[in-house]
Amino acid sequence: MPSPKNTICLWYNGGAQQAAEFYARTFADSAVTAVHHAPGDYPSGQQGDVLTVAFTVMGIPCLGLNGGDAFRQSEAFSFQIATDD
Repeated sequence: MPSPKNTICLWYNGGAQQAAEFYARTFADSAVTAVHHAPGDYPSGQQGDVLTVAFTVMGIPCLGLNGGDAFRQSEAFSFQIATDD
């Protein structure tokens, strides 16, 4: 199967790593693949804060972005997973 050419980016207000870990625990073929931390202090945060989290959900590449509260999550996006039961 060829590598996907797109990545789903989900905007979080500080919870990207926790969300990625939840998806990785919940769905098969899912994993947190990288956690990127701020190399130094920046206007809205500090060195070491989690900035982005790369993860997969059932093989689909995703990126969690801790972008702040400018955009709120809504039910406009969801993972729809077909199961046997």
